Amino acid sequence: MRVDKARCVGCLECVCYCPVGAIKEFPQEERVFIDEEECVECGCCLRVGICEYDALWQPELSWPRIIRAEFSDPCLVHPSTSVTGRGTEETKTNDVTGRYPRGYVGIAAELGRPGTGTWMRDIERVAQAIIPLGVELVSDNPTYNLFEDPGKGKIKEDIRGEKVLSAILEFKTTVARAPQVLKALDKVAREVDTVISVDVASMLEPDGSLPAEDVAAEAGFKLRPNGKSNLGLGRPRAKILEGGKR
Repeated sequence: MRVDKARCVGCLECVCYCPVGAIKEFPQEERVFIDEEECVECGCCLRVGICEYDALWQPELSWPRIIRAEFSDPCLVHPSTSVTGRGTEETKTNDVTGRYPRGYVGIAAELGRPGTGTWMRDIERVAQAIIPLGVELVSDNPTYNLFEDPGKGKIKEDIRGEKVLSAILEFKTTVARAPQVLKALDKVAREVDTVISVDVASMLEPDGSLPAEDVAAEAGFKLRPNGKSNLGLGRPRAKILEGGKR
């Protein structure tokens, strides 16, 4: 996003509409400027239509800058999913997709939020903290294609310096390994300059118990009461058998 110097009058009306604080005052020239290092190209300041002087404008984005918009602009169709934003089915639709069968736990680590955002190098750091523990990254998640080497959690070199509003690392692991993986997430979350929200999902056992609750408790995680429970009312696309076989 850019500011037209000739049109901006420095009214500051647009400043509060930036979710990452990238619009800043330039008092010497009585105008604002956009810190392009911090801007995630979400387009919020432009879409809200707050500028009476049409001083905000969106230049054409190319690689690797376009990464910012693909993960931050809710109106932009992501090329890897064909849906808007960084959208993914994540763990919520497991009862239909069967992505995480019995014996496995699905985990999603969402890095960033409005107000802070996250850097691609943060995603790499988190991935490299958990991949050695035997997790399997979900290949149809938008973040998967960002890796030069998914097996090692290495992000493509030319996008390591890009910032986005948020991105989700989605992966699965066995019930036995899940507590260790969650503990590793807790540790690395204290080392990156962003916030991380963690989702844990599993299928109900025949006796009604939920392995995800047990592994979260073992790892020292307290589940939020606003967690989602999918009743599985959709038509399953895969038959889920014991031991993770379809």
